[in-house]
Amino acid sequence: MPPHDHHEHGDPFPGFPVDPDVTRAADVPPPRIHTRVVTAVAAGGASGALARWGVAEALPHASGEFPWATAMTNVLGCFLIGVLMVVVIERLPEQRLVRPFLGTGILGGFTTFSTYAVDTRALMAADRPGLAAAYVVGTLVVGLLAVVLGLRLTERVVR
Repeated sequence: MPPHDHHEHGDPFPGFPVDPDVTRAADVPPPRIHTRVVTAVAAGGASGALARWGVAEALPHASGEFPWATAMTNVLGCFLIGVLMVVVIERLPEQRLVRPFLGTGILGGFTTFSTYAVDTRALMAADRPGLAAAYVVGTLVVGLLAVVLGLRLTERVVR
């Protein structure tokens, strides 16, 4: 089957690859690396990861116990991303590096899906399926509520 040429079919996003498996390399310009953005994300990510490590060291847990450090880190990160999005959109729309540094960098490094998954696996391995399920569902629900709370509270303060 010949590669799909998205330019011939009225692609709403011309110039962007549809899928590397179906777009010819000649159709896609090489990516432009934005060094300042990458540097901001890297610096923020390192800072966020160190902060997460600090929380984990301060609140250790044994295998089979509820992983409070990871749960608190992820929920706090969700709350802060809600706060950040309002601040960036309402107060700092022209600051190009704020969201990459604080959002993708610090909060991306601070929150952790991988530890969340490992903690869940450890709870299952410790024969604690009910606690594992509560952790999985609870973190998702409370995290989503934290984002909304962060958004709403910050909207009230900013406006």
